Amino acid sequence: MLWQTTHHLIELSVPRVMGIVNTTPDSFSDGGRFTSVAAAVDHCRRLIDEGADILDIGGESSRPGAEPVSLEEERRRVLPVLEAVLAMRHPVSIDTTKPALMAEALALGVDIVNDIHTLKALGALDVVAAHPNCGVCLMHMKGKPPSMQSQPSYIDAVAEVGSMLRDRMEALTARGVAADRIVLDPGIGFGKTIEHNLELLRRQRELLVLGRPLLVGWSRKSSLGVLTGRAVGDRLAASIAAALAAVLNGASIVRVHDVAATVDAVRVWRAAGLPITPVRFDQLR
Repeated sequence: MLWQTTHHLIELSVPRVMGIVNTTPDSFSDGGRFTSVAAAVDHCRRLIDEGADILDIGGESSRPGAEPVSLEEERRRVLPVLEAVLAMRHPVSIDTTKPALMAEALALGVDIVNDIHTLKALGALDVVAAHPNCGVCLMHMKGKPPSMQSQPSYIDAVAEVGSMLRDRMEALTARGVAADRIVLDPGIGFGKTIEHNLELLRRQRELLVLGRPLLVGWSRKSSLGVLTGRAVGDRLAASIAAALAAVLNGASIVRVHDVAATVDAVRVWRAAGLPITPVRFDQLR
């Protein structure tokens, strides 16, 4: 299974690690650490050295309760970082919901659009459909960051997440975007209780019937804090456990803050011959 992106064909027969780069002052885990261009670019170099397969660069916090930022502010935060990092010729994703910023990032040469709103903003589908081969990640979210954790409810979380992701994927492929450009993210922690998140992890393989690889992000999430009683800076072990559980249940890509530790954990797991295997989508339909 290959993921087609602007400049790279990313092989997904082995688990891939996406390193998080937040240029925000208010992200829940590392807000304020990489707000200068120099600090963000140095962090990108460090993550590549640690084994990150993809860098995911974002300039707007999506933590619960976060308020939106203007296009101008988000541009100021991310465009100089993207320009510097793209010179490293490593797969780069832009984490944004704004079509204008997607278009600017793709014009610079960004490989992937990672949108927590599944390209629902006016013009977002147009931007991705107009590009010949960029990759895209569609993530499920119920509600919006300022209020998404206010009593989210589902009849069947896995079925409802899968249904929405299917609808958004079909909206994109109807515009001529090849399926091999698309990966799907169940959106752990985005409009979901701890029980919903755990149910998505337990039944994650059911989402593979959609026929596309899964990208999953549990890193340092508040659910892990509740389960372990650990503060956000002390959730490394829990984050690695959740990442490995996601991979075991069919995730092709894990999105993480702690790249080196996650890469090491996946290497040991694979070296032991434990069950991390390519998913045969044709056997799941």
